Amino acid sequence: MNKVELAAAVAEKTGLSKKDSEKAIKAVVESVAEALKNGDKVQLVGFGTFETKKRAAYTGHDPRTMKPIQIAASVLPVFKAGKALKDAIK
Repeated sequence: MNKVELAAAVAEKTGLSKKDSEKAIKAVVESVAEALKNGDKVQLVGFGTFETKKRAAYTGHDPRTMKPIQIAASVLPVFKAGKALKDAIK
């Protein structure tokens, strides 16, 4: 399911127009991204939790030359599914 299909499904379930549903989805995604950027955690009870995870710097290797290279530390977004979502999928 892509964003347009999600907007259509939301519009059907809520009675909103597809355009309004797309705006709502866009606002939710932007709000989650902004919260993660600020280091906050976003919990949607019954759905899951969005948070960030710090990855330490490490030494990898260039697959073409096999020479060691230093890979910088980074911050990654992580989603952890909630119990209700896990149960709904079973």
